[in-house]
Amino acid sequence: MSMLEKVKNADGFIAALDQSGGSTPKALSMYGIEESEYEVNTVSMFDCIHKMRTRIMTSPSFGGDRILGAILFQDTLNREVEGKPTAKYLWEEKKIVPFLKIDKGLATEENGVQVMKPIPDLEEVCGAAFSNGVFGTKMRSNINSANAEGIKAVVSQQFEVGKVIISKGLVPIIEPEVNINAKDKGECEAILKQEILTNLDTLSESQNVMLKLTLPSSDNFYKECCDHPRV
Repeated sequence: MSMLEKVKNADGFIAALDQSGGSTPKALSMYGIEESEYEVNTVSMFDCIHKMRTRIMTSPSFGGDRILGAILFQDTLNREVEGKPTAKYLWEEKKIVPFLKIDKGLATEENGVQVMKPIPDLEEVCGAAFSNGVFGTKMRSNINSANAEGIKAVVSQQFEVGKVIISKGLVPIIEPEVNINAKDKGECEAILKQEILTNLDTLSESQNVMLKLTLPSSDNFYKECCDHPRV
């Protein structure tokens, strides 16, 4: 089974192993490693988090029979697990599809949304990821209120970046997250759905994406999006 076949047809969930420099100290603290044992945002910190991730990835319970894919942080991609590059280890030893987190965080809220910060090294990062055996990418935007102009900007940016990612041989996960606490969540979803469908229709037959969407307020609300031939 190829990575594409697994993503399209297999069951399972996607594991998030992509804690960034900002969220790593909290993750390590919950794991039992205090900040006194390393220096924040230095090699020593990333060494610690990679040891934690390695323990997870090498666990017998962490296998392709229940886990569809794993999202990796850039530093993890550049490291090895049991003598193999991380992405290759995941697929060759575990049959878990590797994805790479490529966004640089969220911009300041405007028009009720937060688009992604610029990704100046996008093409370089995607090219290296493809060479290292990565299947796809993950990038998140945030929607806080039902502002049509803002939601359009979020989705347009996701697909614009997504097309660059596709050109480098990877499959992007389109993730325009709706804040679950938004007072007008249902209205956000209605605008978002239409924008997603509009942008899906701009893709050619060779351009495919994945969707990661906040659970909607109504059952099967995004079914039309999921059934689109480009998804």
